[in-house]
Amino acid sequence: MTKDDMILISVDDHIVEPPDMFKDHLPKKYLEEAPRLVHNPDGSDSWQFRDVVIPNVALNAVAGRPKEEYGLEPQGLDEIRPGCWQVDERIKDMNAGGIFASICFPTFPGFAGRLFANEDHEFGLALLRAYNDWHVEQWCGAYPARFIPMCLPVIWDAEACAAEVRRNANRGVHALTFTENPAAMGYPSFHDDYWTPLWKALCDTDTVMNVHIGSSGKLAITAADAPMDVMITLQPMNIVQAAADLLWSAPIKKYPDLKIALSEGGTGWIPYFLERADRTYEMHSTWTHQDFGGKLPSEVFREHFLTCFISDQVGVQLRHQIGIDNIAWEADYPHSDSMWPGAPEQLWDVLSDNGVAESDINKITHENAMRWYSFDPQHPREQATVGALRRAAEGHDVSVRALSHHQKGEREANALAEATRGNQ
Repeated sequence: MTKDDMILISVDDHIVEPPDMFKDHLPKKYLEEAPRLVHNPDGSDSWQFRDVVIPNVALNAVAGRPKEEYGLEPQGLDEIRPGCWQVDERIKDMNAGGIFASICFPTFPGFAGRLFANEDHEFGLALLRAYNDWHVEQWCGAYPARFIPMCLPVIWDAEACAAEVRRNANRGVHALTFTENPAAMGYPSFHDDYWTPLWKALCDTDTVMNVHIGSSGKLAITAADAPMDVMITLQPMNIVQAAADLLWSAPIKKYPDLKIALSEGGTGWIPYFLERADRTYEMHSTWTHQDFGGKLPSEVFREHFLTCFISDQVGVQLRHQIGIDNIAWEADYPHSDSMWPGAPEQLWDVLSDNGVAESDINKITHENAMRWYSFDPQHPREQATVGALRRAAEGHDVSVRALSHHQKGEREANALAEATRGNQ
């Protein structure tokens, strides 16, 4: 097996939503009030919805740009790669990067759709359903073999959320994006029976709950004056709290078919986490009354959790302690952690340096993702490999180019407000 023989499915990429996304999917009576994209005097674009302004329409969308342009400063759609927000161009970028298929997380509504959780629940539900319809029918529907569709949750209503899961499962959607900490958003925690309708819907429809770092709007808990590097370092490991919450929760024991993905959470921390969970169970379950039905927490973790990594030497080294059937790969396009368009080279180096067998490479790069997300693209294998995709993309420009129309720091005030708000 060579690098060009790999089939890459990314379980974590991102969309920058186009300005016309609501046009064909929202009932006409709501169109005037719908979120709209506004071009600002400083050249940036922002989504505006009632009294909410989201100043960074392209948060961290830096694929194909020099590192000098990395950061949180607000951008305009004309300052990012078209592949960030135009589906035809995204496919070209995926081909050039050797990526066969992708799960795409939202940007402006928040990973858990919290923008739509307003006091007018009927309007909020209409917006959310319109977003899901656009994502499934227009974005994923344009190239159904190339995207694993995923829908936003009705985060403010467990019954309505369950109904939305079932509605989308009926058209082949088996992924739901959700918050890693509902309590931080003012909703009941994972330990509350409130979410019972959702757990049942997820299991009945074989739908994976994807909990993405930062989806509650809470990133690293650190000093207010800490360097940005602290937050960036801690970002993947912030998922540990969600993993612990869910592993020790009642639904994990009650619903054997429940599947949870720890999106953009990395993998290197997991062996110690599992060791600590088993130790906690051994030492304390007598008085905490935890019962995993004769299994260890680490065994139950492997039955319920999918993990993913971008480039994780430690995680790949310890892959069998994590569980080879529980690891998937992510590209994180177009964010600054992404290796696009050189992901196949960097991933291959990590896999080959650690002597990963071909069967395990196939699991990590695509087979686990297909199994967990019930994804069957019906696409010839020989056309899905890194080599085949790149041949199809010959001539597509992947050169690193400066795209910003402003000087660094000119939009700093908005960037600071965005970072403080924790919008992802």
